[in-house]
Amino acid sequence: MNTKIKFHVLLIYMCAYLTFSRMNKIAILLSLASILIYYAFAYHITRTDYAVLVLLYTVLFILFYKLVDILKNNTKALTYFAFGFRAIFILAIPNLSQDFYRFIWDGRMVLEGYNPYLYTVESFINKGVFPVAQAQELFNGMGILNASHFSNYPPLNQLCFTIAAFFFGKSILGSVVVMRLLIIAADFGTLHFGKKLLERLSLPSYHIFWFILNPFIIIELTGNLHFEGVMIFFLVWSLYLLYSSKWQWAAVVLALSISVKLIPLIFLPLFFQWFTKRSKPNDKMWASTALNLTSLILFYAIVGIVTLLLFAPFYSPKFITNYTETVALWFTNFEFNASLYYIARAIGYTFRGYNEIAIIGQYIPFVVLSFVFILTFFRRIKTLIQLITAMLLALSFYYFTATTVHPWYIATLLILSVFTKYKFPLVWSFVIILSYLAYLNINKADKQENLWIIALEYLIVYGVFIWDVFIKKAPRMEA
Repeated sequence: MNTKIKFHVLLIYMCAYLTFSRMNKIAILLSLASILIYYAFAYHITRTDYAVLVLLYTVLFILFYKLVDILKNNTKALTYFAFGFRAIFILAIPNLSQDFYRFIWDGRMVLEGYNPYLYTVESFINKGVFPVAQAQELFNGMGILNASHFSNYPPLNQLCFTIAAFFFGKSILGSVVVMRLLIIAADFGTLHFGKKLLERLSLPSYHIFWFILNPFIIIELTGNLHFEGVMIFFLVWSLYLLYSSKWQWAAVVLALSISVKLIPLIFLPLFFQWFTKRSKPNDKMWASTALNLTSLILFYAIVGIVTLLLFAPFYSPKFITNYTETVALWFTNFEFNASLYYIARAIGYTFRGYNEIAIIGQYIPFVVLSFVFILTFFRRIKTLIQLITAMLLALSFYYFTATTVHPWYIATLLILSVFTKYKFPLVWSFVIILSYLAYLNINKADKQENLWIIALEYLIVYGVFIWDVFIKKAPRMEA
């Protein structure tokens, strides 16, 4: 029996031992079945195993749902399983995403003294220059699309890559293990602050496991090494600090979240009412509108200054150009798993017939920003739940209009939904598996997405969204 198999057999016994005394037999069977399927995802399934991928993911999601339902009063057991399942992936090379090769490249570039924002991978390889260990292997792994663009990963994300390079500068597997441990550690933090925040909001604490134990989160973040998990940890921590009236520290931590992924920038306008219109009895800090406005300005200033300080080590005029142009590509060059944009594109094709993304994409940021400001000034945002709900709606609108929606993007929607009455992100975390079938076409030479599959995904998502937001009557939530 090789080391990997011994490790996972030991894990199975350990999970069973730790939880047996507190669980019924059905839960034991569900967890053991989950372990076997996670093992298959970690070491055997590839993204072209379409039927197996969807079937096993569906089974895994059902097992997850039943496990949370059965053990919702035993959060300790749920915690053991959440991190036991993650441990299965420790020694696995991601097989559903190739982005991690670029992560390793960037980390090693920083360690060698290069600014990763100033050079494309392709610019070295085409000249026969290999600035980091295993350069050719990393280039082959990440693919030409990734290698041809400048890095767009913010500085704190680069720090994670650099830590992996520091410990394992000549081992791809070693680097993967270090990055995976960082993501798992962040999930521990999300669990900790998420539970505390739910308790402070008088919501069931087990709701955090709709995120932490969700197979989508385990596979996409722990398995495929997407750093949304680290960004989410800082975001949840920031919201907890904000609710605890430690808004200065909340601003610092929010800046850390932005410095992992830029997505939290979209939330900044939504804090306006929280600071200027919220009131707390017997709390002098919130007694004056003028004082509240000053606090809001200072909050934004802290977020901006900390973010700029984190970017400062990489500064150069060329960096600004490269970074802004690379970020702009997500609006004007890349298309994947979109919804409303594909409809707009089809309409544009009827009278223009070409390069619709270059035309439509340039307007999307302004449309999204307009929607965020509508939420900011015309939706009531005086409690933390109202603030988080506005964040959820703002980000949902962005993804509904975006030209590119990779599966792991949904992670932020999922964590925000934990603190609200809405369930459509949970449903989306299930049907997002259909995006892996996007290139399943009868004609194998056809590189276009299968729009019937994309339509099925969004038909379900929009159906639940409409039910959640416009039809269902839920208990009023205030906190």
